[in-house]
Amino acid sequence: MTLSSFRRRAFLAGGASLLAFPAVRAQGARVPIRIGNIPVIGAAPIFVVDKEGWAKEAGLDLTLTTFQSGPHAIQALASGTLDAYVAGIAPLGVARSRGVDVKVVAATASGENVFVAVPRLAQHFAQGVAPAEAFKRYKAATGKPARLATQPAGSVPNTTLQYWLWEVVKANREDVEVVAMGIDATQQAVLADAVEGATVREPALTIIQKSNPGIKLVEVGDKLFPGQPGTVVAVTGALITKQPAAVQALVDALVRAGDLLTRDPDKAAPAVAANLAKGIVNLEVIKTALKSPATKFVIDPREVIAPSKAMEAYQVKLGSLKEAAPLDDLFDVRFFEKARRPG
Repeated sequence: MTLSSFRRRAFLAGGASLLAFPAVRAQGARVPIRIGNIPVIGAAPIFVVDKEGWAKEAGLDLTLTTFQSGPHAIQALASGTLDAYVAGIAPLGVARSRGVDVKVVAATASGENVFVAVPRLAQHFAQGVAPAEAFKRYKAATGKPARLATQPAGSVPNTTLQYWLWEVVKANREDVEVVAMGIDATQQAVLADAVEGATVREPALTIIQKSNPGIKLVEVGDKLFPGQPGTVVAVTGALITKQPAAVQALVDALVRAGDLLTRDPDKAAPAVAANLAKGIVNLEVIKTALKSPATKFVIDPREVIAPSKAMEAYQVKLGSLKEAAPLDDLFDVRFFEKARRPG
């Protein structure tokens, strides 16, 4: 074998990794990306990318910070302490309207938020009883409106809950009270019987139903808000401008993660548990949550554009957003369209 043919074979043998992220590799040191995420199963793709070591393989150095709602993560993004955001789509429209330079480059999940009722409210959701009537019966029986926990105004859970209450089931506003709190606080409030109902995501749904089987799943995500857009991955304009190869590497890895989570959730579960559960939640709970009716992984950002526009329009109606912004400008689908597909 000649030296030139040896070099050619050596190049081809290592070509897959070298050609995947040439600009990232050429810089030598890994590209740091500070990511704000929320503690839900919908963010699982970024946890898999991190714990499977795929980010490091791609020349990235990820730092993940957990926030209790999308609006809280947006504040950090706007302050310059984050480079990327893995949380609900709704706060990003608000952020763009306030001049925050951010782009959605991938989705991670859709239809995540579901509505649950604790036993004393759930008993009124009998078969054949309309939700609005169930809330009315609870108010008549207790003399108090049903308190429903969700995340702060402007978040996907809050917007989704209000859409379902006022537009879908046409509940009487005197029969319910929407109470805003963080993700963990919502789960704790349901378990402590401090509220009558809530919008929750996995793994909270699995955790609370295992703790109290009387807690009823009343409605699933797409019924709360048609095509309910969920968790997305957004990066700052500065990161796209300065490190486009790093952004491409991140999206490539997310596509790979979405494939694993959909194809073999049990195999992906330990990586998700390592970031999301941190030893507190049993691995079997994570495995169950990954297969839940509240879990649907979607990496293609184009799939959430239309429902995101509908959600933004409703935010304007609610007053959490002053006016609709052109959401096409919020999405940068080039990276997904160029992303390498598994296999």
